Amino acid sequence: MIESGQDAACSVSSSTLMSTDPNKSPKTKWVEIEKYIQLGVMLPAATFIGWLIGHLLDLHFHTNWIYLVGLGLGIAAGFVQLFRVALKAGNE
Repeated sequence: MIESGQDAACSVSSSTLMSTDPNKSPKTKWVEIEKYIQLGVMLPAATFIGWLIGHLLDLHFHTNWIYLVGLGLGIAAGFVQLFRVALKAGNE
């Protein structure tokens, strides 16, 4: 009897992670999966782009500290976008 309760809890939690509506097209499911993949790619990409811009400015102005500003701005931009996508996914 305990096992059936655990199975029910597992089936409820797995259905809340991704909707298993059989009427959805495979394309709709891939779009839904893409939203979650975007969360994992966004933060490292924004961090790298911020560092890269800061590094290029360091080379141009012959300094060695601007990359830290670019890195910080990239991390901040990544988190802002991460929260935007997460909130939008939470509302749906």
